[in-house]
Amino acid sequence: MFDFVGRYKIWFAGSAAIIIAGLIFLVMPGVGIRLGIDFTGGMLVEMRFEGEPSTGQIRDVLNANGLGGSMVQKAGNDSHVALIRTKAVDTAQRQALFDSLKKSLGNYEVRRIEEVSGVIGKELTRKAILALVIANLAQIVYITLRFEFKFAVAAVVALIHDVLITVGLFSIIGVEVNSPFVAAILTIVGYSINDTIVVYDRIRENLKTRKKEGLATMVNRSISETLIRSINTSLTTLLAVFAILIFGGQTIREFSLALAIGITTGTYSSIFIASPLWVLWKNKETAVKVRPKTA
Repeated sequence: MFDFVGRYKIWFAGSAAIIIAGLIFLVMPGVGIRLGIDFTGGMLVEMRFEGEPSTGQIRDVLNANGLGGSMVQKAGNDSHVALIRTKAVDTAQRQALFDSLKKSLGNYEVRRIEEVSGVIGKELTRKAILALVIANLAQIVYITLRFEFKFAVAAVVALIHDVLITVGLFSIIGVEVNSPFVAAILTIVGYSINDTIVVYDRIRENLKTRKKEGLATMVNRSISETLIRSINTSLTTLLAVFAILIFGGQTIREFSLALAIGITTGTYSSIFIASPLWVLWKNKETAVKVRPKTA
């Protein structure tokens, strides 16, 4: 039987290395996570062209006007209509962009222009953090009621680990994030706890029947008994997520990439982080109880 618990230092050190590297990239100026217009503010334009320009042709015009990194999306089934999201521009820059689009891609009709302010971006960030805090607190209450407080804390530490790994890897590879990334993080928090609960359930069942078996050995056995189920569940989910990542287009690429990282990390943390952490806490509690009192 594989010793998941006994080798906890290896798992903890590996996770800590990735998280620290991600945090370093996150705070380093000029690199790290790139905030999209949902956070920084910007412009959303819906256009209907007389022709059918590709998203690549539209991006070329945007790049030529200093708006590289803007998001271009074809709307619905009408290949003439495009949604363009750029960083904040002034009136002169916007008019220059419109003139370039007309010159390069032909006539068009502007159906909608929306300005996203930086204030909205700050509000989005505040609500995203609040949602994460509420989700974690709710899970602490639920797991405490169903299992015990130590299980709940270990599970939430594993969830925070998953979020930090995902944010850290996005910082390292420099992917731009917008509101879909926030949705992906909240989805990860909801999904990741499932595997942990399955392992906890088995630990609780085995706790009732164990006799002379040590706590770490019993937890190793519980993880082994649920390992195939956890891997199969995650693999089938990842197949769907990778299909979206490859064929889903630019618009939801950051969402599907975050999900792929989060689901993989969530499966890892339920096996290698949450359960060993619980065992360490329980062993420490037991050691304190049996420690002889000094006169």
